[in-house]
Order: sequence, then C-alpha cells, then structure tokens
Amino acid sequence: MKLGVICDGISRDLAHTVDVMDEFGIEYAELQFVWDAEVGDHSPQHVREIDTLLRDHGHPVCCLSRHIFAGMTKDNLPGDALHTTHMDALKRVIEMAHVVGSPLVRIMTPKKEQILWGAHGAEKWNVAHGAWDAMLPLIAPAVEVARDAGLTLVVETGNGTMVNSNWTARKLIDDLGAKDVLQILWDPANNLWCHEPCFPDGYETARDGYIGHIHIKDVKVDTPKATLEVRPMGQGQLSDQYPPLAKALRDDGYDGVVSFESVYHPGNGDFEAGFRQNVGVFKTLFG
Repeated sequence: MKLGVICDGISRDLAHTVDVMDEFGIEYAELQFVWDAEVGDHSPQHVREIDTLLRDHGHPVCCLSRHIFAGMTKDNLPGDALHTTHMDALKRVIEMAHVVGSPLVRIMTPKKEQILWGAHGAEKWNVAHGAWDAMLPLIAPAVEVARDAGLTLVVETGNGTMVNSNWTARKLIDDLGAKDVLQILWDPANNLWCHEPCFPDGYETARDGYIGHIHIKDVKVDTPKATLEVRPMGQGQLSDQYPPLAKALRDDGYDGVVSFESVYHPGNGDFEAGFRQNVGVFKTLFG
C-alpha cells in the first residue's frame, strides 16, 4: 500500500522531516503545519519552496489537511462571518493543492452534538433537534467549490465533531449527493470515542467507494472518564483490528494513501522519538 506521514508529527521543519522520511522509506507527504503556518496561510513563495523541496526528494503530496469548519456549531449559518472565514481558507488551500499536486483537501465538521436522532421518546427529550440538517448547508458550498476546482475533499472522522464515525461520514456524503467529490478521511482511532469498531464495522460501512484517505495511530479511550491516551502502535485498542483491516484493504485493492499520524511521545514531548519508536510497526502492518 501507499504509505505516508502527517509531516508535522515529525517536525514543522519540513527539510528535517523530509530527511526522516527518506531514512525510513515513507513516500507520501501529508501537510498540515509547515514551519510557522497552517496550510492555506503560506505565501506564494513559501508554497513554491514547499513544492520544490518535496519534488526534489520524490515525495508526492497526498493531502492538504487544514481544520476547515472545525470549531463551528449548529448556531452558525452559511455566509456568516465564521463560515466565510473557513470558506476563504478552503479556497486558499485549493490554490496550494494545485501548486503542490495534492489530489485531496481535508475538511472537518462542526462541533459534535451528542444525540442526533432518536425514537420512542428520545426524539422528543434527547435529540439535538435540527443539528444535523443545519450542518448540511455549511458543507454544501465547499463541495461545489471542490467540484469546480477538480479535486476531492475528504471529511475526517473526528472525536469532537459532528462526523465522528464512518456511519455519519457516509450519511453526510449521501445526504449531500457528493460521492463524486467528497470521501471519508477515516481515522479509526478517533472513531473509538463513539465506540465504532474499526474492523469489521467501520470498514464494512465505508468499503464500497467511500474511503479516500486513512490516518493510523493507536489509542486507549475511556469515554466515561473523558480521557484519551495515545499508545505505542500495537499496544492500544486497535492492536487486534489493524491486521485484519490491512488485509482487507489489500484484498479489496485500496488505492489511497495510509498516513501515519505520529502523535505519540514517550513521556517527554519528543514526537520525533515517538515516530521512530512506532514507524516500524506501522510499516509492518500496512507496508
């Protein structure tokens, strides 16, 4: 499979990150924060420098990952100040994507309302009425912008966002009629917060053409205690689910990139050390 890494999980110094990628044979670069800025906030000159550096080292860009729509709520409206800010950022990221050759741009979704649908009484007393429907017109303009630009958006399954599972991600895509231009950026570890198992449940939900990109890390979640711990690869809740997932992806001919999300450190805040500790397991599983 095609292996990548979210570059700032190693370092925001892209030149150093490229050297580490070369050292470990990781081909694809996913860009989020480079140097002192998030993608979409770099000057045209800096975008050209990023492009030159990666091309010179043979590292294609697989995804530009800005936190578009993150932090919005059900009270936001299409065209309000915050929505306009996010849409403007999306357009800048798309411009960068054309320069660096990224086929994918990540979006997020607004803050999570816990119960979106219900029955037998819950629909009256527990549901956050209208929250899901209010989100759709916020995302729809982004779909049209991407469609006009000729690239694909991927919506990440976040642990604090309205789309926090493959089930809700697929529903968003279907509700918008956007399977041609919007796919799932599946983060199985994030989905654990809402108790969606990675395999087979999450995979079966999304396997028929909905998965555009994948993030990989291992974690231990404790929802009642509102606690999340990033674990070394193979020592978290996904240790027994990643091997069958990797096999299924190979068997089904998944053609996207699997990006290592290096967000583990060994207790000292050194994320590059965490990358070095865990990248071997990641490559063994998905390489």
